[in-house]
Amino acid sequence: MGNINKKNKRAIKMMMWLGIASLFMTFAGFTSAFIVSKSREDWILNFDLPVAFSFSLFIIITSSLSLILARRELLRNNFRSTTVYLTITFVLGVIFIISQFIGFNEIIENGYHFTGPTSTITTSFIFLIAFVHLVHVMAGLLVLVFVIYRNIKRKYSINNILGFELALIFWHFVDILWIYLFLFLVFFR
Repeated sequence: MGNINKKNKRAIKMMMWLGIASLFMTFAGFTSAFIVSKSREDWILNFDLPVAFSFSLFIIITSSLSLILARRELLRNNFRSTTVYLTITFVLGVIFIISQFIGFNEIIENGYHFTGPTSTITTSFIFLIAFVHLVHVMAGLLVLVFVIYRNIKRKYSINNILGFELALIFWHFVDILWIYLFLFLVFFR
């Protein structure tokens, strides 16, 4: 029975990694289309990213660090500290989302929109890339709520950490993805 359990855990983790690979390919497609579209005549060459996007980079990196601390505390069977760090991660995720919307608003205040007569191919790509990433952060927040609840109910232990690890993997993926997207948008404008 123990081998079947290990095999199931490996299979579940493999499915997570395949899902992440699929998401990565989606964003690779977006960034490839971005590069190809730069040759268009209506591409804005001197477009600056919103300051809020830089702030959100710091926030999401910090949220990954707090999730690492949550895992460390869980492995020490310190459920209260685990819940505190998980909650900090959740709050930072919400702040990330708010900062992204502030960034969207900054783009709009500069006279650019996602679609319509005041949109450009440049800003449409920026809106699309950031918003699709934002949807994945929101999914990560829902997962964190579930993990926080299960931690409060003491469903996790050193021997039963799979759900926590899957949430950790996904959250780190959206973190690394934003770092990549942010650097891409800064250096490939």
